[in-house]
Amino acid sequence: MQKLTIKRPDDWHLHLRDGEMLKAVLPHTAQDFGRAIIMPNLVPPVTTTKMAEAYQARIMAAVPQGMDFTPLMVLYLTEDTDPADVRAGFESGLITAVKLYPAGATTNSASGVRTMENVMPVLEVMAEIGMPLCVHGEVTDSDIDIFDREAVFIDRVLDPLGVRLPNLRVVFEHITTKQAVDYVSQASRALAATITTHHLMINRNAYLAGGIKPHYYCLPVAKRESHRKALVAAATSGDPRFFLGTDSAPHTEPNKLQACGCAGIFTAPNTMGCLAQLFEEAQALDKLEGFTSLHGPAFYKLPVNDAEMTLVRSDDPVRYPETIETADGPVMVFDPLCPIHWKPVTGA
Repeated sequence: MQKLTIKRPDDWHLHLRDGEMLKAVLPHTAQDFGRAIIMPNLVPPVTTTKMAEAYQARIMAAVPQGMDFTPLMVLYLTEDTDPADVRAGFESGLITAVKLYPAGATTNSASGVRTMENVMPVLEVMAEIGMPLCVHGEVTDSDIDIFDREAVFIDRVLDPLGVRLPNLRVVFEHITTKQAVDYVSQASRALAATITTHHLMINRNAYLAGGIKPHYYCLPVAKRESHRKALVAAATSGDPRFFLGTDSAPHTEPNKLQACGCAGIFTAPNTMGCLAQLFEEAQALDKLEGFTSLHGPAFYKLPVNDAEMTLVRSDDPVRYPETIETADGPVMVFDPLCPIHWKPVTGA
């Protein structure tokens, strides 16, 4: 196959940052994706509907002229979150979801949740009104190995939450393990999972073998090859519970390369080319549209985009930019460590 046309995709997990970084990275998402779930872990975090409205306005002001893009706003869950504000924001249509960060789990998560019992009033309201909860699925206990955090989160947090609030709609974000794939596949409640571009394409050798490579450091960290294969099988299966959330997370070169470097991989510019390559190699190009364009809207109860995207395959590998320039400094674009022959083409 040399050409593939699908419904325009959406990104169900995206970091846009703010200020000059926002202005630089947003066009790379808006050129390919119709909508995106916008992560609220700014400094300070987006914890109220009023703050989300202001952030949405800054995002829309940064959308290049002629591009059609809709940011789907998310509230950062804290132990002080007001259930009435959550309800009002969702019922107004401004807020799409709430994000649970276990305190200390990832970038700018210090304001996150330490005790689940303290946020139960918010979660009970969300279950009542059908509002999705997006979860960063890792425990942060110092005695838990970083490679086991996701599996332990399932046992300690996600499963008990499902028993207590079976009607709560949950998105288990950026899953990285076979345990997570199996748990979501077997769930009888309203549970879905996003999978990132980079977790589908790299395993932990990318950042550990032959020297530390900080550009492949992300949270949750990439795991063994057996886990990556389980993610690929889920993404290419056609199961509507799995869909794309890139977790594209830009950091400047100095912030990635310092002694305590930032976690995050910037995949927005080449995600669709990488995924087409991956799905082609899995002999599942017919499943790409479901993963990128259909399953997410179905879970979030939103219409599928009317517009379409055409991807074209070339015999020679496509040259994607190595970095993008921002006013804050250069940002490295994800290198998938393999040739990519696919690229979205406008007007193809």
